[in-house]
Amino acid sequence: MLPWLLIDADDTLWENNVYFEQAFDRFVEFLNHSRLSPPQVREVLDEIEAANVKLHGYGSANFGRNLKECFARLAERHYGDGDLAIVLGFAGAILDRPMEVIPGVEETLQYLKGRRRLLLFTKGHPDEQKLKLGRSGLAGYFEHCEIVREKDAENYRRVAAAHDMTPLETWMVGNSPKSDINPALEAGLNAVLVPHPQTWSLEKQKIVPGRGRLLVVEKFSDLKRYF
Repeated sequence: MLPWLLIDADDTLWENNVYFEQAFDRFVEFLNHSRLSPPQVREVLDEIEAANVKLHGYGSANFGRNLKECFARLAERHYGDGDLAIVLGFAGAILDRPMEVIPGVEETLQYLKGRRRLLLFTKGHPDEQKLKLGRSGLAGYFEHCEIVREKDAENYRRVAAAHDMTPLETWMVGNSPKSDINPALEAGLNAVLVPHPQTWSLEKQKIVPGRGRLLVVEKFSDLKRYF
């Protein structure tokens, strides 16, 4: 049997966080705070998101909930339901954006499919992630799709066991040190970091060495040089 490649979805296969950043920019403009700069507003939102992700998880709907809480905390004017609806609309518009598969991804998946068994391993709201996968046109390249609430070492071990993966022959490919690299290495898998300039701030982390090997590439299509 061919060895496995686990591949992340958001900001590895297609653009994602850039749309959240655009929604945040619209939110900051609407908030129009007299004292706080956009980075300072971002600090407040990051605090809210870090707390709420443990309760509600990820996805555009939860992002809207976080923006609404941030607005209620920082607004310097009286506001009503109409204002909150506008705030929620910034997040709701994310799903209306066209899917933008990252250049080189589909050709690389075509190349890899005959050389490795491919499993899409992502986190987020299941319905939203399935919708994006379907719209991307990439579903046919993967044998399986695993959508989890959190990509931690325990879930990496569970997925590896469920699919009879040999950890030291298995690689996880993704852009997030927090979700794609460190927990995979901790679980004994190898990992490929594909950096993305728009990686979400809460997904950034110092790389922690593990039992597995680490490979850093410049872009997704570089995988053809190694697999």
